[in-house]
Amino acid sequence: MKGIVSKVALGVAGTGMAVAVAAVAVGPRLSDWYDERHQEQASYATGTQAKAERHSMPSWLPDNASGVKYLMSTTGDDRLLRATLPEGRLPVGCVAGQPGKAAHPVPMSLKAGWFPENVAAKASGTCGHYNVALNGNQLYAWQDGAAVQAALRAEHVAKH
Repeated sequence: MKGIVSKVALGVAGTGMAVAVAAVAVGPRLSDWYDERHQEQASYATGTQAKAERHSMPSWLPDNASGVKYLMSTTGDDRLLRATLPEGRLPVGCVAGQPGKAAHPVPMSLKAGWFPENVAAKASGTCGHYNVALNGNQLYAWQDGAAVQAALRAEHVAKH
């Protein structure tokens, strides 16, 4: 009887170890699946089309922007945006210069092959709650949801 109990205990322990190993191996992929499930990505020919089809598109995006790519979190305010600007300058209403202490990093939960990972170091201004980097006529813009919510709370407190 003692031998049977030992074999059962060893089997249960072995099964538990196998489950733990499987969870560790699957964990990152499961996390990626979950994150991607809460993201929406789209491409638009022009800024006009992008703003007409997606209410979360920032109003400062010029109508004549082309090649617009957009990735957003559906569970928060994280956003990535890329667009070609024919004039090669920041859109009207944007502020040029290094973002101050309020600058927010590129949301780590969002990644897209069309959006450079090191772009935060090249920030050249802000457009609303977005940090932006302009490289020639290519605009890269990103918004960190936590920073946006903090800014909105601060604005609300300042008004009341």
